[in-house]
Amino acid sequence: MCDFVWDNEEHMQQNVNIINPGHTYIESGVEIGAGTVIWPGSIILGDTKIGENCVIGPNSRLNDTTIGNGVKIEYSVADKSSIGDGTTVGPFAYIRPGSALGKNVKIGDFVEVKNAVMGDGSKASHLAYVGDADVGANVNFGCGAITVNYDGKAKHRTTIEDGAFVGSNSNLVAPVTVGKGAFIAAGSTITEDVPGDALGIGRARQANVEGWAAKRAGR
Repeated sequence: MCDFVWDNEEHMQQNVNIINPGHTYIESGVEIGAGTVIWPGSIILGDTKIGENCVIGPNSRLNDTTIGNGVKIEYSVADKSSIGDGTTVGPFAYIRPGSALGKNVKIGDFVEVKNAVMGDGSKASHLAYVGDADVGANVNFGCGAITVNYDGKAKHRTTIEDGAFVGSNSNLVAPVTVGKGAFIAAGSTITEDVPGDALGIGRARQANVEGWAAKRAGR
């Protein structure tokens, strides 16, 4: 059984604003900085350290995670990871073990990060999977983009260097490197390294069949 501080009085005396102490569960030994706000439904466990002026919750679970100052985590889970100053997580994000998010990173709704590093200013705003990856600074990870890290037998890593842009619905098939400042065209499946400042495209060329829809409808 976990040793919870049920009344949260110790943290409240240290200028931590716990909105509803009766619905916030904090294990003994957790550290929380002054000015941080904890919304109801949050569960904070293990060797978790939260910096100053953060906003946690509602309904978030943190375990063995180190969090910097000014971080916002909403409706999300972070486990055995680190999150840098000014970063936002959620709603509905999952930061899995072994992840390290830099400063001012944005992890948006329905994004999963697993055993990955994301450099300062990088963002995956929605519906993305960043697994077993080393992502540099100021990288944009588009909606629906994923790192394809598992070949059925082993996990492989993806490297995305500073300033790269990964278009929506792209598959980066590891092991693969996207160079500094490179662009990945939306809808691409990338299986080979993309040099810095290059455009990587891995999709079939579009073909339009004129009149097909009208013929099908008998018009």
